[in-house]
Amino acid sequence: MDFVLSKLLWPLATPSNWLAILVFLCAIGTWAGRRRLAATAVTLAVVAFLPFVAVPIGGWLAGPLENRFPAKELPERLDGIVVLGGSFNTAMTKDRGAPQVNDNAERIFALLALARRYPEARILFTGGEAAVNPIGSTEADAARRLFAGIGFDPGRVTFEDRSRNTWENALFSKQLADPKESETWALVTSAAHLPRAVGCFRRAGFPVLAIPVDYRTRATRQEPLSVQFAANLKQFDAAVREWIGLLAYRLLGRTDAFFPAP
Repeated sequence: MDFVLSKLLWPLATPSNWLAILVFLCAIGTWAGRRRLAATAVTLAVVAFLPFVAVPIGGWLAGPLENRFPAKELPERLDGIVVLGGSFNTAMTKDRGAPQVNDNAERIFALLALARRYPEARILFTGGEAAVNPIGSTEADAARRLFAGIGFDPGRVTFEDRSRNTWENALFSKQLADPKESETWALVTSAAHLPRAVGCFRRAGFPVLAIPVDYRTRATRQEPLSVQFAANLKQFDAAVREWIGLLAYRLLGRTDAFFPAP
C-alpha cells in the first residue's frame, strides 16, 4: 500500500509540478479576468523559481547526499556485488523491443567493470518493475538482455526481479545473497541515493561497502552558475525527492538513521 501511495503522492510534492500549477492558475486568472489571482500566481512563480535560472539550488541540496559516502580505494577481494536497478526505462524497453537505459546507466558500467576486476565475486542485480500498473517488463529482464547483447555472460549474474523500491531491493537481495558474516559485499548505486540505500541494507541485516556512481555535483561543492533552467529544476526535483525519501523511510523504520553515514 505504501508503494502505491508513494507513487501517487510524489507528483503532488514535485517542485516542477507546482510551477506548472502556478502557470495554470495565472492563465485561468487572466482568462477569467481575475487580476488578483493572475498577479498572485505570477509573483509566486517568480519568487519561487526565478533563482533556478542561474542558481543551482538542486546542486546545493544534492551535494551533501553525494558526498556522504566518498569513493574509496577498492579492496583486494570482494565476495559479492549488489547493483541496484534504476538504469532502465522498462516501459520503453517493452515498447521498442530492446533495452533502453536512462541517466543512471553508470550503474551498469560499474557492474561490468567490477565483474572484470573481481572474477570470483558473486554479482546480484536487483530491479523489478516500479509501476503502479505493471506491464510485465522488469529491469532485471532488461539487464539480462543488455548483457547478452554486449557479450557479457548473463549467467554470471543473479537477477532479482520482484523489488519495486529501495527497501525491497534490500530485503530481496538479502534473501538471495544470504551473506555470511565473513564476507565483504559491495553496493553500487547513484551517489545521491547511497545514504538511503545503505540505510535500508543495514536495516535488512545486510552490511555493504558503498560504491558511488552517477555523480551530478562537483567534488568541491562549488556549483557553477548556470542559465539552464530545465536542467537546474530537474536536479532540484531529484534532490528534493531523495531528501523526502530519507525522511519517509526513517519514519517507516526502513533505515537505521535519517541520514546514514559510513
